[in-house]
Amino acid sequence: MAKTFFRLQKFLRRIQFLLFFLTAAYLMAGSLLLLQRTRLVIQQGSRGTPTNQVLPVPEEMSRVGIIEPRTLQSPGPRLLVRMDALQEPALDQQHSPHWLVSRNSELRQLRRRWFHRFTSDQEPLQTAGFKAMKHTAEHKGTYMGCFTHDSRERTLKGAVFYDLRKMTVAHCQEACAERAYSYAGLAYGAECYCGNSLPAAAAKPEECNIECKGEKGSVCGGVNRLSVYGVEELRAPARRRRNVIYRGCFRVPENLTDTFPASLIQPNLTVEMCSEFCSKKEFPLAVIRGQECYCGYPTRRFPLGEGTDGLRCSGTRNASSAAAGQDCLVYQTPVQDTRCTDRKFLTTKSKMFVALSSFPGAGNTWARHLIEHATGYYTGSYYFDGALYNKGFKGEKDHWRSRRTICVKTHESGKTEIEMFDSAILLIRNPYKSLMAEFNRKYAGHLGYATDRNWRSKEWPDFVNSYASWWASHVLEWLKYGKRLLVVHYEDLKQSLIPKLKEMVEFLNVTVTEDRLLCVENNRDGNFKRSGAKQKNFEPFTQEMKDLINRYILTVDEALRGRNFSGLPREYVPR
Repeated sequence: MAKTFFRLQKFLRRIQFLLFFLTAAYLMAGSLLLLQRTRLVIQQGSRGTPTNQVLPVPEEMSRVGIIEPRTLQSPGPRLLVRMDALQEPALDQQHSPHWLVSRNSELRQLRRRWFHRFTSDQEPLQTAGFKAMKHTAEHKGTYMGCFTHDSRERTLKGAVFYDLRKMTVAHCQEACAERAYSYAGLAYGAECYCGNSLPAAAAKPEECNIECKGEKGSVCGGVNRLSVYGVEELRAPARRRRNVIYRGCFRVPENLTDTFPASLIQPNLTVEMCSEFCSKKEFPLAVIRGQECYCGYPTRRFPLGEGTDGLRCSGTRNASSAAAGQDCLVYQTPVQDTRCTDRKFLTTKSKMFVALSSFPGAGNTWARHLIEHATGYYTGSYYFDGALYNKGFKGEKDHWRSRRTICVKTHESGKTEIEMFDSAILLIRNPYKSLMAEFNRKYAGHLGYATDRNWRSKEWPDFVNSYASWWASHVLEWLKYGKRLLVVHYEDLKQSLIPKLKEMVEFLNVTVTEDRLLCVENNRDGNFKRSGAKQKNFEPFTQEMKDLINRYILTVDEALRGRNFSGLPREYVPR
């Protein structure tokens, strides 16, 4: 009996091995067949594609091997080859937190390199039929033509906007019209530029051949080419929505003509008249002294630091009654200060690998906005956030270990992840504010607010219980394992922007001018200030939650002082 049972067991083992072998052979045969079919499709596409018109690939995208499918306007047979590889983020998430979806990093990198070789080996895809593209789909502006565009020396020198997913001609026109510009130009299918004078060098109409990301059938420029539209007829209705911001009453600088490049003397001068005049001249500041209007930027001569007593400017904010002596009224026009909007990747790999570390909801995106505009270099990210990439944070798609960015955003707090970096800026925010900001982001994105229903759900108490301890452990572990740290408190950065930002820039070993820092202050909010109805005196924290968070606050404060850093700001003190 035992001998029979042994033979049966031996037979079953052989059957199991045979099944495993057959399964492996079947999978290998299927993979080889798929690769063979792919090769045939590629060969057929290369033989059957016309060669009358070439669509070049933007340099910035080809550098990292990522090409947006919509920029390849001939969806021929070759596009059947793994187009989903285009949208894979170039990240190594081996050490990502548990709430992020893990992926096979090696397979992703191999697929990315393969597709980059494939697109570079084949001739560029064709764009026959692009001449038939519409220039007047759903928009009202006048099409002025196709012009050359140099990102380093822009021809439209006004505001700049990005939307690498939903850019349309109408969206760009409205954005420029609301900011008092006369022309709107689009490039690369997703970039919008504004200005008050046409570019000097015209290009061939067929060179503007890239379809808008958010509007099929419409042209949004090309590679180093601008599709330019006049928006004069849109400016009248847009004028109602323009936001002219009162900056305060300030002392008049010593030399007005050297400080302000443009001026106007007008009887019965009004704020609207001065703002309109300065907007046409593409200046972000309108300065009024009596019947005199001056236009310019915040500079060392006129830094807009401390204002004078508002009563000295008559308190009415009426232009004609403003003091004609040593004081003036200052207004922010709709025009964007563009002295600090140019950004690029590092030309050589950085020797220091710097992290911009924070707990989620602590203002990391805002800090990245400030750093990018102050230094002129992109920041990277340990993760990939499509919403941030679409709005102009181009370092999102650059591999976080490339060292082509000035610093790398991270929320990680493990020993291995921390020790990978040579130094770090540790950004800390009040945990009450951080928890609410992250909860808002989780349920309403970067710019919205969670609903009352979200706050009253059982998910909010669970969120606080799990995330409050993470807020504390994040700081404690960076203090323990960080090699070289600069601790920055969000509240201090918000209150004393230029001194703290200068400290951060020096830590990054970058030299910037005072005027560039003043430009950053002028654009301090960027496009990432939450909009919508914010509840006043809203208190979502129960006493039990406060007791828990307060214990963590005291622990972190003690740890900071133990490392000879300044303790937490007073407003962190238990409620």
